[in-house]
Amino acid sequence: MLDHLKKYRIVLASNSPRRRELLKGLGLDFEVRTLEGIDESYPSSLKGEEIPMYICGQKAKAYLPTMADDELIITADTIVYCDGEVLGKPFDDADAARMLRQLSGKAHQVITGVSIITKQIHRVFATTSLVEFDNLSEDDIEYYVSHFHPTDKAGAYGIQEWIGYIGVVRLEGSFYNVMGLPVQRLYKELATIE
Repeated sequence: MLDHLKKYRIVLASNSPRRRELLKGLGLDFEVRTLEGIDESYPSSLKGEEIPMYICGQKAKAYLPTMADDELIITADTIVYCDGEVLGKPFDDADAARMLRQLSGKAHQVITGVSIITKQIHRVFATTSLVEFDNLSEDDIEYYVSHFHPTDKAGAYGIQEWIGYIGVVRLEGSFYNVMGLPVQRLYKELATIE
């Protein structure tokens, strides 16, 4: 499938091992390339889906100057959006515990923005999933943070890890989006690229 993309060298512009695993699941040959120092800030006027779409678009623009004519580059950015606040990657374990306390007993949105660029195409889209956590005890939070150190994850959790097993009571939308890459939507978008 997606044989029409063989004319491109596909690049995943992400350090995330989860995104690599998910993109590999689509059966694509790709390489991973990352740039240091990409600004991931965004205007404070942006809300919800606008935020990760803006950030992944900025990431894509950073690759344009060195992009080869036959490359197709995929960038992504995931945020956790709770009570109108963006919960990004925690600064440390204490910040991770704070975020998990905020998510405890509530529903929140996980939004991933994805950009697909070639020399001729620039597409950006977002996918939103709704996740609801049960009430998490302090022991649950302490155990998860001390054993999994989720400082590399938006919202301080990985749904595919222990906290997802014991904490998630409801999910609406794409599970893989919550992991960091909405592969079903990405597949549909890639299928329409010439």
